[in-house]
Amino acid sequence: MAEITLKGNPFHTSGELPAVGSVAPAFTLVKSDLSEVTLEELKGKKVILNIYPSVDTGTCATSTRTFNEKASSLDNTVVVCVSKDLPFAFGRFCGAEGIEDVITGSSFRDTSFEDAYGLKIIDGPLAGLCSRCIVVIDEEGKVKYTEQVAETVDEPNYEAAIAAL
Repeated sequence: MAEITLKGNPFHTSGELPAVGSVAPAFTLVKSDLSEVTLEELKGKKVILNIYPSVDTGTCATSTRTFNEKASSLDNTVVVCVSKDLPFAFGRFCGAEGIEDVITGSSFRDTSFEDAYGLKIIDGPLAGLCSRCIVVIDEEGKVKYTEQVAETVDEPNYEAAIAAL
């Protein structure tokens, strides 16, 4: 269990992020077109999971925009932005923003993603949502880098995530 804050107020997650060097837990997420994306189908590529509470908040929107800008220049790398948002919210946001270089993945159908990655917020006003995290996975499916952002309104360390590739 990790302790994180929202504007200084503490709350907790369901567990810990996967350890660096461990095999990344399998997942199935729903893309904005209602098709699915799995970790298995991304094998052979480097994967950055940009995980957050909701694309409809300022910091989450900023991280989606920032990774979209960086994604096109990353070799053999895919960025997956993950939240419990409905796929329609992702589609609306990305369409309005012209975001085309990241994959969006909703865990609305199945909470096993949050459970497997230990990042479900379990108390406080955001209970049930994903905490803000970054997980970088290599081509063989091993975790190369993780970041649990301590203060939910803060942005992740983009440079550290990209350097881990």
